[in-house]
Amino acid sequence: MKFAFDTDEVLRDTVNKIVAVYEKFFIEDYVYEEGEEEFKYEILTPITSYDFSNHLKFPSESDYLNFMYMDFPMNICGHAPSISANTFNVLTTIQKTTLKKRDKLSIIAKAVAKQKPATLFFLSKYGTEVDEIIFYNKKNIKKMWSKYDVIVTANPELLLCKPKNKISIKVSTPYNTEITRSEEHTSELQSRFGISYAVF
Repeated sequence: MKFAFDTDEVLRDTVNKIVAVYEKFFIEDYVYEEGEEEFKYEILTPITSYDFSNHLKFPSESDYLNFMYMDFPMNICGHAPSISANTFNVLTTIQKTTLKKRDKLSIIAKAVAKQKPATLFFLSKYGTEVDEIIFYNKKNIKKMWSKYDVIVTANPELLLCKPKNKISIKVSTPYNTEITRSEEHTSELQSRFGISYAVF
């Protein structure tokens, strides 16, 4: 079987890092340039939508896009912490002792523009060893399910487009609470991953 672990909220604490970077650069330390119109930067919590522009206030959509994809990807994607202290130890254990020889383990990440090299930097810090690392976006998200049999993810868009013949393991977050998963699938994966499964 082919297994994929998504990055955001599975391996990397992305949302909390997004909030921390926004607070530092736009609320705590922001300095208006001469002639710049004042704007009330604020974070609308809790983060219950996967569209983070609903929660991070910017003067324009382009300002938000620059924040996420051009100006701060390394601060966010590159320097975010792992979900837990032993996340990557567990991932290595799954790869080396739980999966069968014919199984393949990959990491996938929703990323565009400068998020891609920042994500590779994040993974390199932990000495990640997997069969492949694949980036996806809204345009090719369904292709992830054609490549993998099982995906561990928090991404509601990826969970919602899962075909019936595939298996998803949902990592619960405030922005995907309305999406349910099959307990039958949970039991099947738990028997394969044993105690390691509980981490995810």
